[in-house]
Amino acid sequence: MRPDQHTILVVEDETSIATFIAAYLRNAGYAVRTAASVRDAVNELAAAQPALVVLDLNLPDGDGVELCRRIRKTSDVPILMLTARDDDVDKIIGLEVGADDYMTKPFNPRELVARVKSVLRRAVPDRRVRASEELRHGDLVINAGKREVHVGDEEIRLAPKEFDLLWELLDHRGIVLTRDQLLERVWGYTFAGDTRTVDVHVRQIRRKLGDASPIVTVWGVGYKVASERAPAPTS
Repeated sequence: MRPDQHTILVVEDETSIATFIAAYLRNAGYAVRTAASVRDAVNELAAAQPALVVLDLNLPDGDGVELCRRIRKTSDVPILMLTARDDDVDKIIGLEVGADDYMTKPFNPRELVARVKSVLRRAVPDRRVRASEELRHGDLVINAGKREVHVGDEEIRLAPKEFDLLWELLDHRGIVLTRDQLLERVWGYTFAGDTRTVDVHVRQIRRKLGDASPIVTVWGVGYKVASERAPAPTS
């Protein structure tokens, strides 16, 4: 493996699908490891320390959502979740427990590779901001290099995409950003009209930050951060 080659962990119990995904990712220049169960995935995560995880929602010895939640307790590794049903509940639950993105089976393998590239590109903080850069809003402090968020003396743990979304809004305070603009800037592409992804992440940020959340809803348009501190709507 080349020193600069990213390793992708594919957690998928259907051998044909795992092989299919692995072939396309290897063709795109990634190293690939596979796991067919929660137990195998945990072992591979410790051994390989992958740059990204492609995680199936349904596994023989457990739930992909629970595994995602477990990973998020100790790691910010990007997670692309796969779901067998075009079900909003599956997607929203996956995003709320810390998945960075999701795809519904069956999917175009070229789109999966594009999503992987997009997530990885945005997982490196200093590609977009200086490592020492901070943004402040009232008691809220967000540090780009450390990928840390503090409200006063308390550290608030955000999922990677929650962090990126909060940074994007704070970095454009006073400017209204539409959901489509946020999808493009934070995720790097546009979902097929599914802007609810942004809403789910905003809801999670507000829940975690509480009264310190600076995000204001601009009804019918998108979101912004007010130039001066003001109570943010809760919905």
